Amino acid sequence: MAAPSASESTEQPALRRRKAAEAATRPPTEGRATAEIKEGTEADTPLQHGSYWLTRIVLLRFIALIYFVAFLVAFHQNKQLIGDRGLLPCRLHLENIKQHFGSKIGMDAISHAPTLLWLLDWSHMDTHLDNIALVGLAISTFILVTGCANMVLMSTLWILYHSLVAVGQIWYSFGWESQLLETGFLGIFLCPVWSLSRIPEKTPPSRIVIWAFRWFIFRIMLGAGLIKIRGDRCWRDLTCMNYHYETQPVPNPLAYFMHRNPVLFHQFETLFNHLIELVVPFFMFLGRRMCLIHGVLQILFQVLLILSGNLSFLNWLTIVPSLACFDDASLSFLFSSKEGSVKHQVSKLQAQESAGDGPPKPYGSYVRQLVNVTLGVLLIYLSIPVILNLLNSRQVMNTSFNPLRIVNTYGAFGSITKERTEVIIQGTSSSDPNNPSAVWEEYEFKCKPGNLTRRPCVISPYHYRLDWLMWFAAFQTYEQNEWVIHLAGKLLANDNATTSLIALNPFLGKKPPRWIKGEHFKYKFSQPWGTHASEGKWWIRKRIGPYFPPVNLPGLKKFFQSRSWPVPPTP
Repeated sequence: MAAPSASESTEQPALRRRKAAEAATRPPTEGRATAEIKEGTEADTPLQHGSYWLTRIVLLRFIALIYFVAFLVAFHQNKQLIGDRGLLPCRLHLENIKQHFGSKIGMDAISHAPTLLWLLDWSHMDTHLDNIALVGLAISTFILVTGCANMVLMSTLWILYHSLVAVGQIWYSFGWESQLLETGFLGIFLCPVWSLSRIPEKTPPSRIVIWAFRWFIFRIMLGAGLIKIRGDRCWRDLTCMNYHYETQPVPNPLAYFMHRNPVLFHQFETLFNHLIELVVPFFMFLGRRMCLIHGVLQILFQVLLILSGNLSFLNWLTIVPSLACFDDASLSFLFSSKEGSVKHQVSKLQAQESAGDGPPKPYGSYVRQLVNVTLGVLLIYLSIPVILNLLNSRQVMNTSFNPLRIVNTYGAFGSITKERTEVIIQGTSSSDPNNPSAVWEEYEFKCKPGNLTRRPCVISPYHYRLDWLMWFAAFQTYEQNEWVIHLAGKLLANDNATTSLIALNPFLGKKPPRWIKGEHFKYKFSQPWGTHASEGKWWIRKRIGPYFPPVNLPGLKKFFQSRSWPVPPTP
């Protein structure tokens, strides 16, 4: 390489001094850009495995969503079902419990029905039911929107919903009510005591609580799988799905078409169901990757069930514990990477922890660890009867072994009805119900099959409790469901509260009917693109016979009085 000339060597120092002066007066934009690039790179750094800050936010929001729906259903329907003039008034239920335990409100009565209503004035029951639902709606909305919660808010939601379930009687007698209470109870321990920060640095999510959710979904799915294998034979010979779509409580439009799939497809569905419920739950104990696969499969399975039926908020609720299979690294795609975002905060916390320069643990963190360990011991203890039930050949489903419903046993569709029957309620203005010329007009429910040309509804995760109970009443007798006669009495009086639960009152704006009766029909899906379908019919039906005989208000007076039900005014 040639050496520089003398002129070049004398110019270089002056050139360097001039460039240095220009650099001193130039705004430091390049430095800021470099810093921004570094900060952006830090924010976009993939999160490490094994932390659950983002998981907690997703879990809390999903729990809040289910609470919101449950309290919304309560606000719209509780007064009509369990209110002062409801079909099964909860005041009478509480009075019967009180009388059973010596006409006093003691620990036995409270343990039998743990509800805040024991502490309130029963003469304003409708107001109390509305207030419980409205407070629940307000809190769940706040958590859903903000992603922030603490133990106080989550405990309040749990106590409020427990207060409804305890007095809900048959309207709240299904497995998803206990499942929501167990989910909500675990959600309490996800949160700090007071802080409403989405990333409360002093209260990291406990692995004990995360594993409690995983144990929860394990019990739900295994219980559902075992009850099927031990229950209806059609689950073993792979024919249950031949009937399920048509006979499930509240079918939706997709169920209409799914029912007509080939037999081999239905057999595959049944085998897939057994795989998901009996084999996949064990994946979560086989390491992180298999746990993630378990979570994905369970969520996809629940989505399929949501698409093919209206099972209240059951399937939405079952997604919640499956989310505990995912850590922050697997859920980070759901969150923004901007500086200051929760994902960015989690990244910084992980970096501090890896470097070992995080803040010292406060005294409260050790108290919190003790609480979490105590929770784990409690759940293990309460799981003993649940495990024994799972191992028992006479397994029962949807049962609580403790009054607070903290740990329960679950199961669904242990038996499948092979034929669909429906109770169709009819009314007439004729003075003689036995007159062949009497015109009987049908009441139409919100979602229950009735009108042959009405398209099956889509309501999940919302829930019509009356429609659901009408499905059960159809394969029992009216003597086993006395509330059906109470419903008939309300319709005879054109009771506005009760008729708000149905879709069509043929006597709206007219004089109430003189007589009401129940007819029993067998329902089947019409054949797609067949003759009935071309006439706009989704269903075809055949009359079985009377479900309950014609009744009128004067004839029901003594029946109502014997059950302490208020007698509707005679029109």
